[in-house]
Amino acid sequence: MDLEIKGVAASPRNKTQPFSRRKKQLHQGGTSESWATQSPCPPVVPRLDLGSLVDSDDEDGFSYAPLSTAHIHFNPPSSSSSPDRVTPFQMPYTQNQLNELEQNTIPENLPAPTGKYKLKYQQYKTEMKEGYNQYSKRNAEKKKSNVTCQPSLRNKIDEKCAQGEETIVDDLTTLDRKALLQQGYADNPYHSQRSARKFEAEIVAAEKKKQMVTEQVMIDCLSRAVISDPEQNLITEKQESAQILPDPKIAPLRVRKRTLHETKIRTHSTLTENVLSHKLQFDGRIISRNGRDACRELIGFFFTHDQSLTIYEYRQFGKNRTNVLPFIQKNVYHHQRGRRKGNQYQLGDFYIGANLTFLSSDHPSLPKSIKENTLFILRITNIDQIALDSLKTTSVEHEDEVTSQECNDKLIFKAVQDVLKENLHKKGVRILTGLGKYFKQLDEEGNGLLDKADFKQALKIFHIEVSEKDFDSLWLILNDNNNDKVDYGEFTRAIIGEMNEFRKSFVRKAFMKLDFNKTGSVPIIDIRKCYCAKKHPQVISGHSTEEEIKSSFLETLKDACSKSDEVSYCEFEDYYEGLSIGIVDDEDFVNILRIPWGI
Repeated sequence: MDLEIKGVAASPRNKTQPFSRRKKQLHQGGTSESWATQSPCPPVVPRLDLGSLVDSDDEDGFSYAPLSTAHIHFNPPSSSSSPDRVTPFQMPYTQNQLNELEQNTIPENLPAPTGKYKLKYQQYKTEMKEGYNQYSKRNAEKKKSNVTCQPSLRNKIDEKCAQGEETIVDDLTTLDRKALLQQGYADNPYHSQRSARKFEAEIVAAEKKKQMVTEQVMIDCLSRAVISDPEQNLITEKQESAQILPDPKIAPLRVRKRTLHETKIRTHSTLTENVLSHKLQFDGRIISRNGRDACRELIGFFFTHDQSLTIYEYRQFGKNRTNVLPFIQKNVYHHQRGRRKGNQYQLGDFYIGANLTFLSSDHPSLPKSIKENTLFILRITNIDQIALDSLKTTSVEHEDEVTSQECNDKLIFKAVQDVLKENLHKKGVRILTGLGKYFKQLDEEGNGLLDKADFKQALKIFHIEVSEKDFDSLWLILNDNNNDKVDYGEFTRAIIGEMNEFRKSFVRKAFMKLDFNKTGSVPIIDIRKCYCAKKHPQVISGHSTEEEIKSSFLETLKDACSKSDEVSYCEFEDYYEGLSIGIVDDEDFVNILRIPWGI
C-alpha cells in the first residue's frame, strides 16, 4: 500500500524501507539515538541542527555546543498485538524513571555562565527587589488611607478582651461589639467623583418629580375648584325655591346636566395662577410603624393667600409609569395636639422637622391603615428655603406665649437626651431595638399606647437612668390629651432623641431599595443578597472576611426583629437609630448606608 503525505509525493514500496526499519527497531527496543544514526531523514525534510539554536557571540560572549543526543529513553511496548495496548507516551512513570528522565534531558556539556550573564542576572534580581519594595509601600499607604491611623474600635476591644478586661469595657456585650463594626464604613470615605453622575441623576429625577406634582396641583386648583364650587348651584336653588308646583314632565334642575350658559366662569373662590404662585412647597413623611405608610412619598403646598394647604402623593409603578394623586384635599386646617391645639396652621409652623397633625375622620379617602388611628402625624423632611425666606419678608407674625412654652419643652427634652446619649454612645443599637421589641410585646391592643407604669418598668429593665423629676416633666409634656397613655414611639423619640431628617432620608432610601414591592417588610434572604461588605476597612486590610462582617450585621439585625425571617421598616429604622447615636458627623453616617447598600 502506497502512502501519500501532504506535501510529499507517493513513493514506491522500496523507498519506504527506512520507515519500516524504524518501526521494526522500535519493536525491538531501539532508542531514539539508534534512530538518528541508522535511519537517515528523507531528503525533503531537513535535518534539525540543535547547535545553531544559540545566541550571538556579540551579545553573550560564548556559544553553546551542539546537542548530539537527547538521551530520552522509552520503555519498549508490549509484544502483544492487542488493539488496546498502551503506548509508551501513555505508560505511567515511576519516580526513579522520572528522575532519570530529568537527568538525561539536561546536557552534560553545558558551559558555565559568563561574567556578562552573571551581571545581567544580578541586575534583574535587583530590579525585582526594588519593584517588590515599591509595591509593598504602595499597598501600605493605601491601607493607611482606608483605615485610620488610630486603631479601630473593634481592635481596641479585642486587645482589652485579650487582657481579661472584657467585663469592664463599658458593659459592652457581644452584640454591641458586632453592631459597632458597622461604624467602620465611616473610616472609608465615599468617593465623590465616582458618585457624581449618580448624584446628578438623582437631583434631576427629584426636580422632575416636583415639577410634575406642581403642575398637577395647579391644574386641580385652577379648574376643578371652579367647576365644583357650590356657588354654581345658587341659581338652581333660587329657581327651585320659586317653583311652587314642579312640573312632573320636567326633571328637577338639580338633576339636570348643567349647561355652559348656566355655569359661572368666575366665582368668589376662583383662583388665578398669580394668586397660587405665592405658595410654599415641602416634602413630608408619615410617622407610622407601618412600613408601607412610612415610605410614602408626599409633597405638600401651603398657600399664603388663604392659609390653606394640600398634600399630594407621588406614586411610581415600575420605571416609567408614575401618578400624582391628592392625599389631603386643599383646605384650611388646624393643629390637633400639642401646645398649639386648635390654632390654624401658619407660615411659621413649616420648617424641617415640624409635625403636622390631622384627624383621620376628616379625610375619608385615606388608606385603611392610616384611618385605624385617630390622628396621623406628618413630618416635614425638606422645604423650599428660598420660597420660605421670600414669603417671610412679606408676612408679619408675632411670637406668642405658645412659642416660648415650646422652647421650654425642647430644652427639657434636650437636657434628658444629652445625659442618656453619653451612656448609650456604644450600645445604642441594643438598647433601642430592645425597647422597640419590649414595647411591642406590652402593646396588647395594637394601638401603640402604653401607660406610665409600663414606661418606668422598661427604663428599669434596660438600665436607663432618668430622675423622677425629669420623668414627670417629660410625662406632663407628652400626655397632652390627659388620657394617661402615650404612644411609645413618641416616648422613645422624646427621651432618647432621633436622627435628623437628612440621615433618616438615607435610611428610607436604603429600605425602599430593598422593599421594591412596597410591602413594608423585607425578607432576611433579600438583605443578605443586597448587603455588600467588600469595602469594609477590616475586609480590605485582611483582618476579617466579607462573610464575617455580613454575618455580624445580620446577627445584630435579627436580634432587633420580632420575626426571624423578615425585617420591618420600624425595626430597620430602630437599628440605624441606635447606630446614629455614636456618630457625630452626618457624612460619616451617610457612608455607613451608602457603601454597603450602594445608594
